[in-house]
Amino acid sequence: MTETAADLPADYRDIPDSLPVGMALSSRIVEPLLVIRKAGPAFRIVLAGRRMVRGTQNVFEAISPSHNWICDGNTIRPLPHDTPDIFQRVLEGSDPDSVGFSEVVRLCRLTNPPLRIEADDTVFTAAGLEAANSQTQVEVPGLVARLYPYQSGGVRWMQETVRHTGGLILADEMGLGKTIQIISLLLLDQPEPVAPALIVCPTSLIANWRREIFQFAPELSVMVHRGTHRTGIARGLQNAQVVITTYDTLVNDQALFQAFTWSWVICDEAQAVKNPDSLRRQAVASVPRQRTIPMTGTPVETSLLDLWSLTDLAIPGLLGDRESFGKSFPDDENSARELAKLTNPVVLRRRLADVAADLPERIDIDVPLELGPELSNRYIEVLEEAIERYPTAGALVATGQLQIFCAHPWLQAGAGSDADDDSSLNRSADMPLVTPKVERTVSLLDEAFRNGKKVIVFAVFNRCGDLIREAGHGLPPAFWGAINGATPQEERQKIVDDFSDHDGPGCLVLNPKAAGAGLNITAATIVIHYTQAWNPALEAQASARAHRRGQTEPVRIYRLFYEDTVERVMIDRSQWRRELGNEAVPVSSREEGDLRRALSIRPGAVND
Repeated sequence: MTETAADLPADYRDIPDSLPVGMALSSRIVEPLLVIRKAGPAFRIVLAGRRMVRGTQNVFEAISPSHNWICDGNTIRPLPHDTPDIFQRVLEGSDPDSVGFSEVVRLCRLTNPPLRIEADDTVFTAAGLEAANSQTQVEVPGLVARLYPYQSGGVRWMQETVRHTGGLILADEMGLGKTIQIISLLLLDQPEPVAPALIVCPTSLIANWRREIFQFAPELSVMVHRGTHRTGIARGLQNAQVVITTYDTLVNDQALFQAFTWSWVICDEAQAVKNPDSLRRQAVASVPRQRTIPMTGTPVETSLLDLWSLTDLAIPGLLGDRESFGKSFPDDENSARELAKLTNPVVLRRRLADVAADLPERIDIDVPLELGPELSNRYIEVLEEAIERYPTAGALVATGQLQIFCAHPWLQAGAGSDADDDSSLNRSADMPLVTPKVERTVSLLDEAFRNGKKVIVFAVFNRCGDLIREAGHGLPPAFWGAINGATPQEERQKIVDDFSDHDGPGCLVLNPKAAGAGLNITAATIVIHYTQAWNPALEAQASARAHRRGQTEPVRIYRLFYEDTVERVMIDRSQWRRELGNEAVPVSSREEGDLRRALSIRPGAVND
């Protein structure tokens, strides 16, 4: 387009008859277009004209939204004279040079718009592709860790996306480090205590969030709002950069959380708020906030309404209200595809297979848990009773009683700490079936099953598998099997073969003493150590059932343990062995000190 053309009047009706040499004004009006283009992290909307030549569409951009003509080479082609006015009405006051994603979706969903609207190919690029193109190492000041390339890409994508959307959904598959990506994001845009970041999660994840922030971002100040340590005034929530609470606490203390605007609201295990009618969902939605990130490995569980619920939390109004959404997107395949086109740019969903080249063969993930007040008090009672009952040679037996309690308070072992004994159950009315450890295990299984994965759960006590399956009665259909000391030797390989050959997800619950050696179970890519082993070699041998020659995918190994209990001592013992790197040093060299610590440590949440 020449400089002289740019100097012509914006209204073609005012263009003089004497045009610059070589230029002509056509009398044929061309069809106007509103074209949406990506412009950095935001979007730009331009006015254009569309001309078909021998079946091929040619689009020419107007000089500005005020021009009702376009320049096709040396020919000026008019648009309908009122096109600029229509353009402004369609935008409803938005700045065409910097448009947010919500406005883009609104325009693309207009029925019978007065102008044809087209989005170029870059507008609805899937988040995973955008993140993959941003894998240059991002420098995160204050982060005590090095991100994998795919994590750097995820952090950079989130940082850019949230600027023009105000929210997004982080839906990476479990084990890919959603937590450390969020921590990195908070470090890059650190909240002030006057407007802290709020992390809402299940009770079982409180300890994990606190531990990972302390480990990876020690400069961030953190407070936990839960139990008797809750503040009674809103100002009490403005004493740290990050506040961690539970969904149920948020429901109970809505007035406090609504008293000021939070810089971030992060919803971990966001499947807890997929039901738009639930009190939890309504409580989260009521919190004033600048930016919102639901985190979940399963964005859609039962219907497309799940995705609406999470998206509407992240970016309110993006997909319209609930009623109009249900009419536009019934639960069928075509609707799912159309919905995915709109949401893929704001839902970062990567599977292990997508980023396997960035990962080590084995990913160890420690999952610290808190017992909570009732279980903590009961744990101390068990500890004191055991010490009183076994005053002399009973240190190891006493720790065994504590191990049984940490596995589940209903368990009753017949012979002290001998884990091979078939434990019985005492369904105590004042002790719950769903403990924090059971809750976390079921959550891991749920995500694994929904992604078609096979899981090995190692549990020293035989009845743990029964309790996990009972608590997980609502899990997706899957293969279930178990091998323990009561399983005949000749039947064990068949159980493994059935598990491996099953076409779909599955869970194999194994006693590490019975199935920790001699079995090759490479069909499983997820290992959960539900109970910890006093002998670190037993845990290592058990993990090797899946992480061994013949395994073609990275293996994720989760170790679930209660903080400030005998299980913390066992975890530290195992970590010491791994870091030592010298198998010649006997683990018994730590025996006395570890036993003494196990009997002196107390849960820190007794009065929480």
